[in-house]
Amino acid sequence: MQALLKFSKAVDWLNAQVGKYVIWLILGSTVISAVNASVRKAFNFSSNAYLEVQWYLFASAFLLAAGYTLLNGEHVKIDVILHRLPKRTQVWIDVFGFTVFLTPVCLAILFFGIPFFLKGFQSGEMSSNAGGLIRWPIYLMMPLGFGLLLLQGWSELIKRLAFLQGLIEDPTVKKVEKTAEEELAESIRALAERSGKA
Repeated sequence: MQALLKFSKAVDWLNAQVGKYVIWLILGSTVISAVNASVRKAFNFSSNAYLEVQWYLFASAFLLAAGYTLLNGEHVKIDVILHRLPKRTQVWIDVFGFTVFLTPVCLAILFFGIPFFLKGFQSGEMSSNAGGLIRWPIYLMMPLGFGLLLLQGWSELIKRLAFLQGLIEDPTVKKVEKTAEEELAESIRALAERSGKA
């Protein structure tokens, strides 16, 4: 079990790093959207590439951060009954969910998503919109995102099983840390202060 817990810790670290940086994609999407809208209004000019890069960035953030979201226990749960059950029962429900639902769904998406990406990559498929972008980079986000989610699901499964064996503390208790939004705001503030001093 100790080897599995080391694997779990490595996966947690990986998804924490991805989550720390992927939020910049949302900022990028927002800035591009604002610039695109301003240019369209001011100069009556726009391009499908601007529109597509916005949803490329947003979709990438959504897919790549799925594992990070699971790591932080932020996925949506129907918690009407669950929180009233004993802790061990709650953990067993999580074990069932990770094993019977999350793992097969992620494996199915990887099974179909990897060939889909490879086909788009090999063909150099382009958007059908005039001035649109090449499609394979966004196709790559599907297997990457679900691969990270699958790894995090296994990490959470390992932690739940270790908890049931009394090897670790309750992994479902959220640690109070800064949110991704707070970290982004601090990064922007630090960049502004550095550029102000230059």
